[in-house]
Amino acid sequence: MNGTSHMAIGAATGFIVANSFESGPAITTTLVAIGGVSGLMPDMDIDGKLSNKVTFSPKMIRAVAQIIGFLMMVYSYLEGIGNERWLGIGYGAGLMVLSSFITQRRMLMITGIGVIACGWQLNETWLWFLGTYIFIASFVPHRSYTHSILGIVFYGVIAQYLEESLMIEGVFEACIIGYISHLIADMKFLPFNKKGIKLFLPFSSKEF
Repeated sequence: MNGTSHMAIGAATGFIVANSFESGPAITTTLVAIGGVSGLMPDMDIDGKLSNKVTFSPKMIRAVAQIIGFLMMVYSYLEGIGNERWLGIGYGAGLMVLSSFITQRRMLMITGIGVIACGWQLNETWLWFLGTYIFIASFVPHRSYTHSILGIVFYGVIAQYLEESLMIEGVFEACIIGYISHLIADMKFLPFNKKGIKLFLPFSSKEF
């Protein structure tokens, strides 16, 4: 399944979550966006050497990194104070520029470091964990740890802190369900998947 499909499914889960919480239009839009991004997150594990064999193309990975950089800029502008605001905007702009010139693997590493730095500057725990997730993901093979229960748990921690930061009901659910939707869509029981996911890494390498 390609990245566009994963994003669409994730966005749909965000919409369902928003309806279950009877959210207004603005919150619904936010949850749909969060669900869409969460539906892409498991594929942040892409190694540049496998770019023509895995779900995302190099252009898609660069686009995701640039979106993250842009969101960092917007978040820093809205939430930052004084120098923190401008440093956060600088980090985001730097990520957008760097993502155009470097390989996938290095881009993900630098993106992770940049997000960690932004989280430290803004004192946002969810950004710390998101940056750590992206940094670690740049080292693991495709459809491995980010496609496992460990990945779900790690992303759940990010989601919990994000909901606390945004103070929007349903953020945690949109994140987790969007993320899990990606794993289900990559499972071997679906006829268009030649390979499955190793859900119980590192304890078992069995594919599902």
